[in-house]
Amino acid sequence: MNRPLDLGSAGEFRRPRRLDVLIPTRNRPAELAVTLAGLAAQVEVPDFGVVVSDQSDDDPAYAHPAAATMVRALRHRGHPVLLTRRLPRRGLAEHRAYLLDRSVASYVLCLDDDVWLEPGTLDRLVTAIGELGCGFVGNAVHGLSYADDVRPETHRHYEEWDGPVVPERVRPDTPQWQRAAIHPAANLLHVQQKLGLPAGAWRAYKVSWIGGCVLYDRAALVDAGGFEFWRRVPENHQGEDVAAQLAVLARYGGAGVLPSGAYHLESPTTVTDRDVEAWEVVAAETPQPA
Repeated sequence: MNRPLDLGSAGEFRRPRRLDVLIPTRNRPAELAVTLAGLAAQVEVPDFGVVVSDQSDDDPAYAHPAAATMVRALRHRGHPVLLTRRLPRRGLAEHRAYLLDRSVASYVLCLDDDVWLEPGTLDRLVTAIGELGCGFVGNAVHGLSYADDVRPETHRHYEEWDGPVVPERVRPDTPQWQRAAIHPAANLLHVQQKLGLPAGAWRAYKVSWIGGCVLYDRAALVDAGGFEFWRRVPENHQGEDVAAQLAVLARYGGAGVLPSGAYHLESPTTVTDRDVEAWEVVAAETPQPA
């Protein structure tokens, strides 16, 4: 039987570091265990920490023996782990803002609790953001149940960066918005397979936004407003990640990275009351360029 799990100290955790991984979770003990297992296998990046914030209805997901074991494995490998609860729930954006405030790392990876990362993924993302010098990079998630569902009409939305990543204003009334069509199902996996990149190679491509696995330059994210817009949106929202990324794109630019090592667990959502798109509210408040 598992012994009591040390939750960690917020004060001890909140120290300068190269990278912290921020994971919000609710009612997903099995998925969280898989997500943490993926992080435990990221051996090429030795100096990252992990924050898990739980909003489960009953016991926190990290108390499940499988998830607790992965917490201990991360700590055994030298990674500080902070386990917290954030209740009552005030919406997705507030939860991400809370997580961001737990960390002062140079880079923060916003990782959903239903994403498995294959070995080498963190190293590739950290290398990419360092070389590109933009506000964020990300790995869109593969849905492997769609591996045989090839949708070639979506592949035309894949466009690599040829030269430096530059800021972009992306909105639904711009052609760049259609780039999102490359990310559902296994579309990106099929593009990736067609590219046939050699081992160790990666490519940066243009995005409108990325879900599930996004690495930010923390200073750029905070300068663009972070997730502080949570006070201006109703609790029953989604698209908080889109809102934050659009703001960072406009100031610092951003890119997707191939190959993607992020795989969606394809579990049912635990956030069913999500009638409002946060990015629509935020965009409506943002002054338009002259």
